[in-house]
Amino acid sequence: MNRIGGIVVSIGLAAGFACAERTAPAVFHVDSKSGNDSAEGTSPEAAWLTLDKVNAAELIPGDKVLFKRGGLWRGQLLPKSGNESARILYGAYGDGAKPILQGSAARDQAGEWNEVRPGLWATQKFEPKLLDQSEDLRGAAWSKHNEGGAVVRLERMQEEGSAYTRITCEAAGKASNHIQLWGPTVTRLAPCLVLRLRARSTIPFTLESVRAIRNTAPYTTALAGHTRIKIDATWQTFDVVLMMHQAVEAPRLHINLGDILPAGAVFDFETFGLWEASVAHCTPIHLDVGILILNHGEKWGVKKWSLEEVKAPLDYWYDPEGKRLYLASAANPATAFSSVELALTRHIVNQGGKHDITYDGLAIRYGAAHGFGGGSTRRITIRNCDLSWIGGGLQYWKKRENGTRYPVRFGNAIEFWGGASDHLVERNRIWEVYDAALTNQGNGDDSNQTNITYRDNVIWNSEYSFEFWNRPESVVTSNVVFEFNTCVDAGICWSHAQRPNPNGAHLMFYPNPSKTTAFIVRNNIFCRSSDRCTRMWHAWGLAIHNNLYWSPDKPIMRWMEKTDYAAADFAKYQADLGFDKGSALAEPQFMNPAARDYRLKPGSPGSTLATDGGPVGARVQ
Repeated sequence: MNRIGGIVVSIGLAAGFACAERTAPAVFHVDSKSGNDSAEGTSPEAAWLTLDKVNAAELIPGDKVLFKRGGLWRGQLLPKSGNESARILYGAYGDGAKPILQGSAARDQAGEWNEVRPGLWATQKFEPKLLDQSEDLRGAAWSKHNEGGAVVRLERMQEEGSAYTRITCEAAGKASNHIQLWGPTVTRLAPCLVLRLRARSTIPFTLESVRAIRNTAPYTTALAGHTRIKIDATWQTFDVVLMMHQAVEAPRLHINLGDILPAGAVFDFETFGLWEASVAHCTPIHLDVGILILNHGEKWGVKKWSLEEVKAPLDYWYDPEGKRLYLASAANPATAFSSVELALTRHIVNQGGKHDITYDGLAIRYGAAHGFGGGSTRRITIRNCDLSWIGGGLQYWKKRENGTRYPVRFGNAIEFWGGASDHLVERNRIWEVYDAALTNQGNGDDSNQTNITYRDNVIWNSEYSFEFWNRPESVVTSNVVFEFNTCVDAGICWSHAQRPNPNGAHLMFYPNPSKTTAFIVRNNIFCRSSDRCTRMWHAWGLAIHNNLYWSPDKPIMRWMEKTDYAAADFAKYQADLGFDKGSALAEPQFMNPAARDYRLKPGSPGSTLATDGGPVGARVQ
């Protein structure tokens, strides 16, 4: 096995049960301590070992993949789809704590850190060794896509016997995806590839990244490479190191220029080829680090965006080109802390395009994108899972009106993006999330979201407990129910002070132009927040009632970005907006909040507030 960036990658996978060899569903076991990927997996004694084996397995509808309780797997789960009559289950077996799927790389060995100057430590230097050329890309065709008001022209040029691509920017974009360049298909994937190209531009700009991605939704990334090359008027040849994210069929080279290519610029470039490279000797951190988690959450780092900003203790910067992390620390981090975990920017469970799946009894933690993420999903149940320390990785840079940029960071514990239907999220415990614990949201012509239920979940210390928005106007949102959830201390979390827009809220309802019906929020507890309980830009048909609020010093509602309804104005809020009939404002009496037991005591406010006369909040904890 190779240990790359703290992620175990298995090289030789057993064939196991091939789909064509069986029609009856099977139960597969995975044991992180004593498993073997050459085993059949069909009993605890013949369990598989790695996530790579699970991801490569050819499953059929009705199959179950069970992880041994007490085990831990680093990396990403890529689930398979079942069908409407037989789902695939990812669950647990044995005794002990929930099996952990962990999206972080460990850097807890003293030899993995070097002191580059007093008080500043860095992980190992990234020095890939070039191997054989895998593809010749001279003369490769490129195409362009522009949107959001950006306008570019693409031409093929000939000069001194060499062909190259010319991009003329007539109008710049405001977001990175407003100008996209699509290149040739990468036919041979490897853990590390080096793209060699040359480029010039009449107006200087800094090229930030090159990727190889799927060219249809959900646009999954296969390879990603970050660079900080300043492109100017002189031809220069340089390499971009592309690290493997996941296997994607026929990914294409892709460059986003929307927010970096200046209006009036003429950008010329030519690709030469791809080379395989070895990186096993230097264990690079090939993904952005969204959270630096120390002693399993006793402390955490503060993410900065340049080395110059790393000043105070536990400030850190991820160098995307050097693929290493710099940390301000008086001592070697591996000796100063018993555990050092670097949450990597990818979904821990990437279920984009999948359907007919149930997850039950898993612990999902330490991931810097989403816990469960991916668009275009159907008939998924997420039940009895623990999700913690999620988000914080760089998603993209957003441009302000004055031309400056700020980072937009992932992520959400459970997100249904774009088209989503017939989902159930119940009896989960979620804490320490950069953005939202739970959300369905989208932006596209296929972003119809129907029949989604969130119930009996316990959420604390997340910036938002529940976030929703959907667009454009042509799409439909219907039958979304958020009920019997207990939500505590929104915005009181690791990420709040690090955000460019700290605005903790239990319910964050951004502008929603979609055609929305039967969107219901009822029978919940919303207890304390850093900024407000609910933030809502406009009316779109929300039905909200029979909830218990406690917000002694923060507004209950921020309405249309101009009116704050304080706790003392609760009756006026109800009368003015017609919201929260049957709801109450009172302090819930929890059984043992210090131990995260948020069940209501008998006789507590809210114990008979629900629509059925019983208690509000999560009833199954």
